[in-house]
Amino acid sequence: MKYAQPLVRATLVKRYKRFLADVTLEDGREVTAHCANPGAMTGLATEGTQVWLEPNDDPNRKLRFSWKLAEIGGALIGMDTAMPNKLVGEALAARALPELAAYGSVRPEVKYGENSRIDFLLSQEGLPDCYVEVKSANLSRKAGLCEFPDTVTKRGSKHLNELASMVSSGHRAVMLYLVQRTDSTAFALADDIDPTYAKNFKAARAAGVEVLCYRADLTIEGARFGKALPIVAR
Repeated sequence: MKYAQPLVRATLVKRYKRFLADVTLEDGREVTAHCANPGAMTGLATEGTQVWLEPNDDPNRKLRFSWKLAEIGGALIGMDTAMPNKLVGEALAARALPELAAYGSVRPEVKYGENSRIDFLLSQEGLPDCYVEVKSANLSRKAGLCEFPDTVTKRGSKHLNELASMVSSGHRAVMLYLVQRTDSTAFALADDIDPTYAKNFKAARAAGVEVLCYRADLTIEGARFGKALPIVAR
């Protein structure tokens, strides 16, 4: 996946109101950029952080820039929580995930559970339907290790419980974490941040929910679905 416009470098001033960030462009102008990430963004929103923005000239958009990447210690970290679904959707359509390559039909945003939508519903004649939930991960508190979640997520726990319910109904269910950090070599749950989520994760896995973790290959030109990462205990 390529960015619609070449990214431009800037320096973060502050992130606020969850979806806004003030930045200084290389020409000295200070502008407000859209930040498509409602999470805590621990360690990623420090003043002075080098960031990469995607400009736009859409007259219907209030903000002319979108914050796409942070650059910390030579690593690129994805900010856009919508990016993982795009990359996973491309990978599923191309049958690039070995664990799910048998499925020919890929439908996004299908209603299921209690007022929820599954990120992807996979189907193939002769196989049980497969429900795939995708989560974006970019928290890192230890070198090489990416964690999820970065804040308490009741919605995330709900999704785990609903996936377990799909398994009990005879379907497959997959929880897929996409790591948006080029410096990560492994993945773990941040169970100290949200013990309830960790508890529901273990229960879902015990109920038969499959867990996968892959890393996005990020550059300033675009992103693509990368390699699998091991899931480890903290």
